[in-house]
Amino acid sequence: MPVKTLTLSLSTRGNADVHDITAEVATQVAQSGLKDGTVTVFCPSSTSGLTTIEYESGAVSDLKRLFDEIISPNREYSHNARWGDGNGHSHIRASLLGPSLTVPFVNGRLILGTWQQIIYVDFDNRPRKRELVLQVMGE
Repeated sequence: MPVKTLTLSLSTRGNADVHDITAEVATQVAQSGLKDGTVTVFCPSSTSGLTTIEYESGAVSDLKRLFDEIISPNREYSHNARWGDGNGHSHIRASLLGPSLTVPFVNGRLILGTWQQIIYVDFDNRPRKRELVLQVMGE
């Protein structure tokens, strides 16, 4: 089974910056030359994560508020005491969301629900240049 490894570059603002990456992932899959299979998107970062959501301002706002409520940046974190970088909450948030997402594709098109988009969330406390890894497998 052929495997193609591709990348996707992002510039983020941090602080739960949400990016809809659906179109970019779909383009990479379409250009891979593979017809049917799966694409795994992976973020090699311990302060960001991936999931799906209906990418509209209300749902995005609700997601950000949820993370603020359950993992407040204003708490004390042992990570901050050790490293002094102030992003302990970012690591915990990312661990709950997870670093990867796998989506099937058929006839070169992602199989997503009508209101389902792939999002990348950068939880770090500062802007970053990120590079996501896409592995497209199929035939």
